[in-house]
Amino acid sequence: MNIKRMILEGETVTQDFKKTITSCEKIAKTMVSFANNKGGRLLIGILDDGTIKGVKADDEERYMITKAAHFFAKPALEPTFEEYYVDDKLVLIVTIPESDTKPHYALGDDGRWWVYVRVKDKSVLASKIVVDVLKRSNDDNGVLIEYSSKEKALLEYLAAHDRITVKEYCNLLNLSRRRAQRIMVDLVLSGVVRVHTTEKEEFYTAS
Repeated sequence: MNIKRMILEGETVTQDFKKTITSCEKIAKTMVSFANNKGGRLLIGILDDGTIKGVKADDEERYMITKAAHFFAKPALEPTFEEYYVDDKLVLIVTIPESDTKPHYALGDDGRWWVYVRVKDKSVLASKIVVDVLKRSNDDNGVLIEYSSKEKALLEYLAAHDRITVKEYCNLLNLSRRRAQRIMVDLVLSGVVRVHTTEKEEFYTAS
């Protein structure tokens, strides 16, 4: 495994650097976001700028990560660990595979459980729509779409415009937010519409 090449890639949607593990809540949030996405890896002993600091040759980092994976994430996660010496400094690689039991929740500082997804190099709080999509993506029954005037109007709007938000869709057809969210979830699951989550907003485009 070429650790230096991985470091040169920087922090991405599937990779995160940590100097050390200081909070089970924070690391659970990152691991959950990986599991809810396409999986990812943590490089422990690396600064945000890619500087190799290394970790101590004890089990403290593993203990914190395992504790976070089992008690600060639900369903629990099972990360795998690998150790490598780079320039005589110990780097711990933690791999979190994509989950087949999504969504996973992380326990927050407020004592509540939250779903996170990975957006670029950040772990972002998932919207209700994304949580519902994750829940139903495990369902083998498929999605039955009834194209009513509401779905048709949405697709016609997206044919003429690049994107739409839930609020815009509600205003367009005078829908309740709950009704608009249900339609969006069905269309995302059917592959007709794509959801785009950023740190500032969530919007939808035609697939």
